[in-house]
Amino acid sequence: MTVEVLSNGVNGVSKSVPSALPLVQKLSKNHDIVLKTFRLLIADLCQQFNGGHPGGAIGMAAIGVALWKYVMRYAPHTPNFFNRDRFVLSNGHTCLFQYSFLHLTGYKAMTFEQLKSYHSDRVDALCPGHPEIEHEGIEVTTGPLGQGIANAVGLAMATKNLAATYNRPGFDVVSNHTWCMIGDACLQEGVALEAISLAGHLRLNNLTVIYDNNQITCDGSVDLTNTEDVNAKMRACGWDVIDVEDGCFDIEGIIRALEQARASQHKPTFINVRTVIGLHSSVAGTAAAHGAAFGAKGVENMKTAYGFNPDGHFVIDETVRQFFQDIPARGEQWVQEWNQLVSNYSTQHPELGAEFQARVRGELPANWQDHIPTSFPEKDTASRASTGLVFNPIAKEVKSFMVGTADLSPSVNMIWSGKVDFQHPDLRTTCNINGDYSGRYIHYGIREHAMCAISNGLAAYAPNTIIPVTSSFFMFYLYAAPAVRMGALQHLQIIHCATHDSIGMGEDGPTHQPIELATLYRAMPNLLYIRPGDSEETAGAWLAAIGAKKTPSIISTSRHALPQLSQTRRDGVAHGAYVLAESESATVTLIGVGAELSFALQVAEQVKAQKGITARVVSFPCQRLFEQQPLDYKREVLRRHRGIPAVVIEPYAPNGWERYADAGICLTRFGHSLPGKAAYNFFGYETDVLTTKVAGYLERLESDVFLRGEFVEL
Repeated sequence: MTVEVLSNGVNGVSKSVPSALPLVQKLSKNHDIVLKTFRLLIADLCQQFNGGHPGGAIGMAAIGVALWKYVMRYAPHTPNFFNRDRFVLSNGHTCLFQYSFLHLTGYKAMTFEQLKSYHSDRVDALCPGHPEIEHEGIEVTTGPLGQGIANAVGLAMATKNLAATYNRPGFDVVSNHTWCMIGDACLQEGVALEAISLAGHLRLNNLTVIYDNNQITCDGSVDLTNTEDVNAKMRACGWDVIDVEDGCFDIEGIIRALEQARASQHKPTFINVRTVIGLHSSVAGTAAAHGAAFGAKGVENMKTAYGFNPDGHFVIDETVRQFFQDIPARGEQWVQEWNQLVSNYSTQHPELGAEFQARVRGELPANWQDHIPTSFPEKDTASRASTGLVFNPIAKEVKSFMVGTADLSPSVNMIWSGKVDFQHPDLRTTCNINGDYSGRYIHYGIREHAMCAISNGLAAYAPNTIIPVTSSFFMFYLYAAPAVRMGALQHLQIIHCATHDSIGMGEDGPTHQPIELATLYRAMPNLLYIRPGDSEETAGAWLAAIGAKKTPSIISTSRHALPQLSQTRRDGVAHGAYVLAESESATVTLIGVGAELSFALQVAEQVKAQKGITARVVSFPCQRLFEQQPLDYKREVLRRHRGIPAVVIEPYAPNGWERYADAGICLTRFGHSLPGKAAYNFFGYETDVLTTKVAGYLERLESDVFLRGEFVEL
């Protein structure tokens, strides 16, 4: 049986879809007991350890029944089924909503005992305080509000790109839908609003956002801070809007809305579902229901009012178990049908089928490294231009890479010949930059935070099926830092290309000169921050970043032209640091980094010629890669264990270099608006001044003015 669904009457487009409503009508007699059981389960789980967030999960119960029982396509016993619908809980504090449905629908890992681990001291708990990607049934880690909905946009974009690339008539091998739950708070976060705007522009009709509209945040009612017309705002952003007035009980109405959303032909859909936070508790509809257990007496009163035994705990009777018991078998049928579809597809389209299945496995073509040039022009070259020389030939040939920029295409050098833009195929822009969903170059607009959060979703679609690449000025990755952190936390492979990374970027001044930002990213766990010194090291940076399958990377490059150095080695970058100029008689090690690497070599020559001091030179593009090396290697590169002091030359904050150096010619103030070379001179980054500082440091070290082991800022 089918039900005809209109896309909210906006486009006048209709589509017939299979309807869940006959099944709903058959099972509706059980809805009351299922909803009550679910709500009391949430109350018990929070009360057990007297903590957690019960209110939102309780209010959203009917939404969950509609999704997990009737509408969403997934396979609990094959949780990584490639063509499954993706579900994102952007309001991640309501995680018990998701955990409880994972248990009820048959995810094997989410046992009853595991479900009851919420807020316990179990270190192996699968129910952390916010959903985490490594657990079955969790697509992305959501914690900071707004990140999840941006991730969902990325997931929907991944589907669109893969479908446009690989689907053929009769073979829709990629056809899944993305569902995203949000709350009032997500709609106030800037990153969410950036992503919502882009999703509407891209007309991602395979994306549905379900708004748990309970009008409560931590501090009180939403009208304390927001009195806007949310529906009008969403329509203005290019979304279809559907209202569900009775979101606590009207399961049939929610199903109709979800089916209408899936059938949308031209726009993403926003379903505004009115609910009551903490329904039927003593604090229902108030901020007190948000983030605290209801108290033993309060939970007991709820059970009594529902006709349950007030002394019973975590009660799920056989009626409720049976209500969900057919879902694993239904899911396995979808898995088998998809596997057969892919098999038939591969028979009909053997080359495309082989490529598609390699993508599903997260494999790059075996020869991808062959696209990297073996040599580079000897003329001075900005390392941002070096990135184009290294990566654009790869991006042109390898479909796994989706490359985006925050409105800086002329500056980041990431456009390859023949690139196609990721756009809705019907869009026609005034500037005549158009494309389709098979395109792999993404214009994010001036949305750095959403760019990186959306990229996390692209990467999370399936491990390494898509490798997102973002690009902007390094300073603007401060805007994006929360999303970069979330990518690192989730072990996602994303490559961030950060240009204009020094005072050498010049006249835009201290607002654009990233003095302190490298310290943040060098400290961030599971992130490779790599500063290459020339084209050869840039090749090494890309090799390291593409090889880091469970780690995001930032490749940090210069705006200004850099000398091309004969001593650099791309394989040296993989070690984090390596020796450029060695001498057994050296009395000092000069550490050069990135755009300032050539200064170290120049100073080594001049300090020898003018002062008779022999210096060895080390290139240090990546601290984290260096830390991964054996201790003997690290000692031999730095040689501090032999009593040779090290001086680092980098116009960034010195914090962190005290682990590797005894002194630093660094910056402890913001930059200055001058042409690039003048800025370097203004701060003393020119050979004569640097030579004097290094020689003076060694003299004072010898005379005990400076003590070995004390880090000195020069």
